[in-house]
Amino acid sequence: MKTRLVIVCFLLIGSLFAQTKSPSDVPAKPGSRPESASGIPKLDGAKRADISRLMELEGTKAVIDQMVDGLEKNMKPLMANALPPGEYREKLIDLFFAKFNSKIAPQQLVDLALPIYDKYYSDAEIKDLIKFYETPLGQKLSSVRPQMVVELEEAGQKWGEGLGRDSMVEVLAEHPELAAALNAAAKGTQAK
Repeated sequence: MKTRLVIVCFLLIGSLFAQTKSPSDVPAKPGSRPESASGIPKLDGAKRADISRLMELEGTKAVIDQMVDGLEKNMKPLMANALPPGEYREKLIDLFFAKFNSKIAPQQLVDLALPIYDKYYSDAEIKDLIKFYETPLGQKLSSVRPQMVVELEEAGQKWGEGLGRDSMVEVLAEHPELAAALNAAAKGTQAK
């Protein structure tokens, strides 16, 4: 089970960098846009500039920076719990994150977001959003969004933990045979 967590972590990390393949590595899809050398679809220059402006105004870069900073914080304990104990573990994890952090650049994620904005918003909609984010309310939204995301994540995590705990208590109360099996398994684990 722990090995699976490590594999999932590495797959998630790998997916962040999979977008850096050269266009010759990835077969073209019918009707798809040509890609740049970084593998990111090329966008019209004016629309690309509008999307970049919108992302700047709405604080997308700040959210991405926050997400990148949180990767190590969130992944480090998962890796530590997933790897077998030993003196090597802390050094391996530290070296992994040193290498990982030397490769990751928040601008890569910003660049990955460009075609996603392009996919969901027309140029006219992007221009309207720019107008909104230039208003006092739009500026407030972009300034409070990063902290709101943090608080929403924390609230969601606490809610999920409480819901999970309550559900487990109810299931064990409704099925005493499972509660007894769980207790026996825990004692067997502690005895080893």
